[in-house]
Amino acid sequence: MLMLLVPCTWALCTGVDFKIKFLTVGGKKLKLTIWDTAGQERFRTITSSYYRGAQGIILVYDVTKRESFSNLADVWTKEIEANSTNKDCIKMLVGNKVDKDDERMVTREEGLAFAEESGCLFLESSAKTRENVEKCFEELALKILEVPSLLEEGSSSVVKRNNLKQKQESHAKNSYGCCQ
Repeated sequence: MLMLLVPCTWALCTGVDFKIKFLTVGGKKLKLTIWDTAGQERFRTITSSYYRGAQGIILVYDVTKRESFSNLADVWTKEIEANSTNKDCIKMLVGNKVDKDDERMVTREEGLAFAEESGCLFLESSAKTRENVEKCFEELALKILEVPSLLEEGSSSVVKRNNLKQKQESHAKNSYGCCQ
């Protein structure tokens, strides 16, 4: 099982969305646990713990919004350095919304240059048309499989993370909202 962290704007308003994805890469069947953290300032205190033990991190920016790209250098790379406990963690930079080429504010060359400078894999995608979405997960998983230390560490950190998720779900079921 591989654990990925995706700090981007795809998460629900709760701050973190948890998904499991099954994937066959290089002839191996993999189970990815994906923690999609909202890329919003207000969730930063709860999302920092999700970096611990991550084997892969996908940083997603919107090619039509310069600010989301600027935040990579100003916020997210610093966040990873401060909170990631896995020195061999594979990082990937993904420019999203390439289907809106007429609204593009960040060029492919800028994204690629930042990825190279930061030691990240790089892809551009479109969540709307699904262009390169699968490829993103496949390439990241392939790179993770090439690093033995990530596979050794992954088993124990995933178990700890799944226990955390179960505790969160249990707490949510036992909590009462303001309207109940």
